[in-house]
This record gives sequence, structure tokens and C-alpha cells, in this order.
Amino acid sequence: MKSTIRTYFILLFLFVPFSNAFADEYKDTIDIFKKAGASNAFFGENYGYAVFPTIGKGGIGIGGAYGSGKVYKDGKYMGNTDMYQLSLGLQLGGQAFSQIIFFQDARAFEQFTGGSFEFGAQASAVAITAGASATASTSGVSAGTSAGNKNADTVGNSYYRGMAIFTIAKGGLMYEASVAGQTFTYTPKK
Repeated sequence: MKSTIRTYFILLFLFVPFSNAFADEYKDTIDIFKKAGASNAFFGENYGYAVFPTIGKGGIGIGGAYGSGKVYKDGKYMGNTDMYQLSLGLQLGGQAFSQIIFFQDARAFEQFTGGSFEFGAQASAVAITAGASATASTSGVSAGTSAGNKNADTVGNSYYRGMAIFTIAKGGLMYEASVAGQTFTYTPKK
């Protein structure tokens, strides 16, 4: 009986510190993007944004990715969003990254939150602790690098069709030459 109670207390103490960390994952991710050079300026000049603390991606020939996020307007939480991606082509491995999408104006915000929204083709390569990515999509073409979670320096850091996207590699290793598109769903807060 005493060993069972002791086990429960040990488990309780193990999980308590993590519960606070999970509660702040959106704030922490937003803070990381605010400290990153290229994405920092967009916090002062946006209509809203969607933030994804972690998107997981993996594949062997056929791949997929998923991440859940929150949408903000004027810094206030407006609803939830999910990102899905299916890719076909030469690919092997897995990666995790954080992503933020800035909306320049009401039109871009409404286009994204109108139900189902999709970006075009994407190609990326990520090393274990540092990554580089290049994106060709409806958001324009950009390239970037990241070292851990500390910085995200990108080229082409302006809005394209009312949106700007930034990613920060969190880890993983993925070799990829594939055609993929990100699809987003949105659910307003209740």
C-alpha cells in the first residue's frame, strides 16, 4: 500500500512541472518568433496570425504532417486551426517545426478563417539541430535557416497575397524531394 501511494506521488511530481510548460506552449512559441529577427517586425504590422507550436512531419515515399494551432486577431484568441499535409515523392525521415502565418489585412484573415484553406507546393530539408528551408507556395518564395529554437533568419520577409509565413526547425532529419500542400481548417472559439 505504501509503495503504491509513493508511486502516485512520484508520478504527480513528475507531471506537475510539465503541465505548466504545456499550458504556455503558444505564448512560448509566439515569444520565440518575436525574438527572431525577420518575423519580429510582423508583430507590429499585422491584422492577425495563426501559430503552430509543433508541426510533426514524416514519410517514406508517402508522407504526411499534422499540427494544431490557434488563430489571433489584434492579439486576442479567436479560434483553433489544424494543419494537414500529404506528400508524394522521394522522402525519408521525420522533422518537427514551429510555424506562424501572419495576415496583413481583413481579407487575408477571412480567407484563412473561412473554413478550409490551402497553400501550394513546399520543399524543405532539416538537419538534427539546425535546418534550412525553401518554400514555393501561394505565399511566395522564401528561404530560411534556424538554429535550434533561438533564431529564424529569412529572405523575402514581406507579405505576399496578404500572408507571410515563418518556420523554426525544432529537430529531426528529413530528406525530401516531393510535392506537398498544406491544408488548414478553422474552428471559431465557443
